[in-house]
Amino acid sequence: MNHHLSYQLFQDDITHLFLISVGAFLLAMMLTPIYTYLAYRYRFWKKQRSTSTNGEVLQVFTKLHADKFRRNIPTMAGVIGVTTIVLVTLGFNFDRATYLPLAALVGGAVVGLIDDIINLRSNGKGVAGLRSSIKFTMIVAIGLALGWYFFTKIGIDTVYIPFIGSIGIGWLIVPLFAFVVTATANAVNISDGLDGLAGGLLAMSFAAFGVIALLQGQLVLAGFCFTVIGALLSYLWFNIYPARFFMGDVGSFAFGLVLGVVAILTNSLLLLPVIGILFVVEAGSSLLQIVSKKYFKRRIFLSAPIHHHLEAIGWPETKVTMRFWVIGCIAATFGIILALLGGHI
Repeated sequence: MNHHLSYQLFQDDITHLFLISVGAFLLAMMLTPIYTYLAYRYRFWKKQRSTSTNGEVLQVFTKLHADKFRRNIPTMAGVIGVTTIVLVTLGFNFDRATYLPLAALVGGAVVGLIDDIINLRSNGKGVAGLRSSIKFTMIVAIGLALGWYFFTKIGIDTVYIPFIGSIGIGWLIVPLFAFVVTATANAVNISDGLDGLAGGLLAMSFAAFGVIALLQGQLVLAGFCFTVIGALLSYLWFNIYPARFFMGDVGSFAFGLVLGVVAILTNSLLLLPVIGILFVVEAGSSLLQIVSKKYFKRRIFLSAPIHHHLEAIGWPETKVTMRFWVIGCIAATFGIILALLGGHI
């Protein structure tokens, strides 16, 4: 009888997660025509940058995406996902467990929205948006604020090491929290360079953490993850090649910040680089390129991040995206297995 009851409760939980995810998908699909109308009426055209932050002409990048330079493709579609997640969470899944994820989502979205608006008003030269230092400072400030709440209000000051256990680090959890969410937000932002790439990788990562949260009994947090998945799948419907619109920084910073927060809330901080391995590779390739050019005056990649390098050596955009999706799916599955074996669940 107890076994039957437990199974019934688990079945109810799965049904709830499925319904909340489908609900988010349908709501995002309904909001999309509204965004599309506004985007085309007010010309939310993405301004592709033609020079790097140091003023160097991006010849390879410009050549690879000449078609996108010619097309008017709206940006800021991330507002659809952010709005959907906020409405669904407040209406059907609001709880103390969603305070931090919602704050991260909205905070990242605000920073990204400011950047996107500046991009829309720019002439497409140079960075075409907020200066990197300003964006970085704003994201770090949000990370520190969230980390302070995590430490003082939730009262957690430990980091879980797989196969070993929890290690207390006291107030250092605050800067660690800020570092993780800042790094994740920037990595997702860097990865958002090909049609469908970032959206697909994000959906797989949130699916992995949603499963981990579910197995941990964190049903509200799992519900939040599956809400994000529903919104992302709606976005992907229109963003797969050839993209109808881009999520913009409003989406990449919002989803990136939340991904870092969810990893910490599931006590899976060290699994984040595994589940999101391609975000690490993308950000790492950009960092290596910058360091090599600055100190050794030579390129490691034809164009960074690495997805542009693969395009430059002859891979079609769709091949890069789909192969990265395959790797992302394997990484997400492996992360869940490590969580099971490492004592996270």
